[in-house]
Amino acid sequence: MRDARGRAGTSVPLFGLVALASFGGVAAALVSQHVYAMEPCPWCVLQRLIFLVIGAVALLGLLWPGRAGRRLAAAVALLLAVSGLAAALWQHFVSAASASCHLTLADRIVSGLGLDSLLPDVFMPRASCADAAVDLLGVPYAFWAAALFVLCAVAMLRALSLRG
Repeated sequence: MRDARGRAGTSVPLFGLVALASFGGVAAALVSQHVYAMEPCPWCVLQRLIFLVIGAVALLGLLWPGRAGRRLAAAVALLLAVSGLAAALWQHFVSAASASCHLTLADRIVSGLGLDSLLPDVFMPRASCADAAVDLLGVPYAFWAAALFVLCAVAMLRALSLRG
């Protein structure tokens, strides 16, 4: 990114975009759950958590005054986005074929953090992975999440490559 004078752009707008996309993704998932009765499985809930952490890290990157801090935030958000992509792909290709996702890694992380009892409307898995394998506009929901994780990862890679 270059401005009108040809100077290298900053990564700050990318952090704002990633925070907005991450929080927006969780908001869409909550609307799907509470308005359209699309109940989440443990892998869905884990992806919500990852999106929320990516959003929080992106906000830190947005507010951090120094380049080193923004680079650290971009690197952490990038790693989280890759983790989220892996979770979405695992959900679609492995867990959705299983009758139960009880005691999977996702289930253990969510219950181990106590988020399911702290904020059950957001973090309580209410469906099996097979039951939660639904489509939105003909595309599996897990692929929508995967695409958003990829966009976040690409934005954070770009943020790492910029000077400011």
